[in-house]
Amino acid sequence: MTSSKTPGYPKDSALPPAPPSIAVDAEIDEEPPADPTQLRGRRGLVYLGICLVLIGLNLRTVFSSFSAVLPEITSDVGLPGWSLVVLTTVPVTLLGVFAPLAPILARRFGAERVLLGAMVVLTLGLLLRPVDTESAGHLPTLIAGTAACGAAIALCNVLLPGVVKRDFPHRLGLMGGLYTTAICASAALGAGFTYPVFAATGHWTSALWFWAVPAAIVLLLFLPLAIRQPSVKHQAVRGGVNVWRSAVAWQVTLFMVLQAMMSFSVFAWMAPILRDRGIDGGTAGLIVSVSIVLQMLGSLFAPALATRFKDQRIINMVVALMTGGGFALTIFGPTELIWAWTGLNGLGQGSLTAVALTMIMVRTRDAHTAAHLSGMMQGVGYGVGSVGTLMVGQLHQATGGFEAAGVLFLVVGSLAAFFGYRAGRDRFV
Repeated sequence: MTSSKTPGYPKDSALPPAPPSIAVDAEIDEEPPADPTQLRGRRGLVYLGICLVLIGLNLRTVFSSFSAVLPEITSDVGLPGWSLVVLTTVPVTLLGVFAPLAPILARRFGAERVLLGAMVVLTLGLLLRPVDTESAGHLPTLIAGTAACGAAIALCNVLLPGVVKRDFPHRLGLMGGLYTTAICASAALGAGFTYPVFAATGHWTSALWFWAVPAAIVLLLFLPLAIRQPSVKHQAVRGGVNVWRSAVAWQVTLFMVLQAMMSFSVFAWMAPILRDRGIDGGTAGLIVSVSIVLQMLGSLFAPALATRFKDQRIINMVVALMTGGGFALTIFGPTELIWAWTGLNGLGQGSLTAVALTMIMVRTRDAHTAAHLSGMMQGVGYGVGSVGTLMVGQLHQATGGFEAAGVLFLVVGSLAAFFGYRAGRDRFV
């Protein structure tokens, strides 16, 4: 079924449209509907907004901080090759595995308490990662801590947009922009500051432990607000269409899978790729950080541009090819232009992620179907998308370099362009 009309986004009177992901409410199928967070006046609402933004500021450091000091960890600990693949793949896989559990837990305990529990798990995971066990060394705690962080981030990814929409219905543009910018900033901070902390302390364990501090601070700030929320059990009700039987839904989801393959490979492997090309650790971290800042710019402008057109076929193809091409040029291109290649990748990746999320809203007719499509995209997208980091690790282990990964992402970028073209057609789930 086709239509030339594109559903719009929620707006407030003085602010730009909210990012498309913010319009998706994971709690929309609850009965009775979830109540807004109980707050003490306007100051309480501001306090909640600050807490939500600070939670977002902790959701990507686990990925970029590890890769920033990966050579130092490998040299000091002597990690086997298979463990590098596991440590870069497991957290992304768990984003997909735990995503479907978030609405179930929210119905039982409330979204605020689940977010609090997720921050507890995230803080403990960050503290556990660098621990040295007497019998088995660092490897067991690195794996367990990283896995705990991935599970916690999955819950926050799903529930935070709904809480923002529920509690800030007249400030979606402002809160949506702050929240999504905070997530991008999280990855940039992890990439940019981890190596300097290592250089200052001389220990990679200190560089990883450092990121438990902001997580613990947010946990303490959010604790009094979350625990005073009333406990109300909700029932799940059916709404929307069965997205799993929709060809359009699968095209959108495969587009999401391919963008996730490239997105998390940047977090996991861009810094090691730059180090492999002879760039020092501090400069490599700065390059990755700037690339992620450029992702923010792409994510801000791409959705507005995409929704101006009757369909999104062209913009989906362009940003997919920018991303894959930028990634490949980072590996094959002359290092004198490395800032240009990583900048191309950053602008492309930020735009690609944003337009993939935009597909949730422009390919659905109602909020229930949008929520179900979002759940499908996150579950399959992150779960299968983790294959990207897995394949880069395996190819590096097999060949001893990253050239094969460069070819891989030319292929992935081309496939993303193909499915982006299909998903961008003016059709509905």
